[in-house]
Amino acid sequence: MSKLSPQSAVILIPSLEPDDRLPAYVRQLKERGFGRLVIVDDGSSESYQPIFQTLAEMEGVTVLHHEVNRGKGCALKTGYTYIRDSIPEASGVITADADGQHTVEDCWKLAEALTADKRVLYLGSRDFNLPNIPPKSRFGNKTTSAVFKLLYGQWLPDTQTGLRAFKREDLQFMIDVPGERFEYEMQVLIACACAGMDMVPITIETVYENENAGTHFHPIRDSYRIYKVILGNFVKFMGASIVSFLLDQGVFAVMENFVLAGMGTGQEIIATIVARLISAPCNFLMNRSFVFDGKGGKKAFWRYVALAAGILLVSAVGVELLMKALNFPDALASVVKLAVDTVLYLVSYRVQNKWVFAPNKE
Repeated sequence: MSKLSPQSAVILIPSLEPDDRLPAYVRQLKERGFGRLVIVDDGSSESYQPIFQTLAEMEGVTVLHHEVNRGKGCALKTGYTYIRDSIPEASGVITADADGQHTVEDCWKLAEALTADKRVLYLGSRDFNLPNIPPKSRFGNKTTSAVFKLLYGQWLPDTQTGLRAFKREDLQFMIDVPGERFEYEMQVLIACACAGMDMVPITIETVYENENAGTHFHPIRDSYRIYKVILGNFVKFMGASIVSFLLDQGVFAVMENFVLAGMGTGQEIIATIVARLISAPCNFLMNRSFVFDGKGGKKAFWRYVALAAGILLVSAVGVELLMKALNFPDALASVVKLAVDTVLYLVSYRVQNKWVFAPNKE
């Protein structure tokens, strides 16, 4: 297999009402060695069309148009589809923003990374500890990184970066990821995490011109969309857990107070077992159908059983070991159990997401 060259990657830039910096940026990319660029006009008004006309007249540059604004996710998918169908020589794709945040050398850095024979999503990662970073950007990105790590198990220092690179083989994967606007890029990270696709941050220059005034990101509306995506499955997971808990308690109460009333020895044990035998399969079915979209295949049930047994064992043993190790009085046992079970609940979500209901690698 011949070694790929950085020049064989296609630069894709979604754009909404750009200024004169975009043609200058494209010329710099071409001068650096990028031979093919695709620009997607995401419904810009008529007054901006001369800029896109200038771009379309450049050799190796293709301009695609949306008649109305459809969102960054749709613009990226339009570009991906065009590259898949019309640029067979493309070895991969590098997405960049049109607002001047991504330097030409950083684009080249990702293009060089693409020459490695690996299936990876490369992420241009900014340093949010620098003094020139707007406080709202620093706080927002660090918070989102922490939530993503908690729920999906991987620390990504810059979840909002638009500078990304992946190989041609993953074009269809990216097209199939749901999402239309800014939340699409978060959907991609979640899809890669669930599919076991490596995501590798690459440090890039951190550029904020006029405190990023040229961005079309709406802080409230688009942040809501992003967190709706990142927390959506976990909220459904909690909902299924609450329903299962109420079912478990209800069945236990019926068994205890009516079916087994007056039985005496072993009454509570039998009621607990029956309640769990009913609530646990219901929880499994709800998670598979409504939380994880039917993924996992035939092995999912037995993986779920193994996970439930493991969590039960760790919960019981863990509380006792912590109590002894920390020399806590018995009065704190319930507090320790709550802390242990909370951690195990988060672990359960991640294990179900990545193992019990793992999607096919394809």
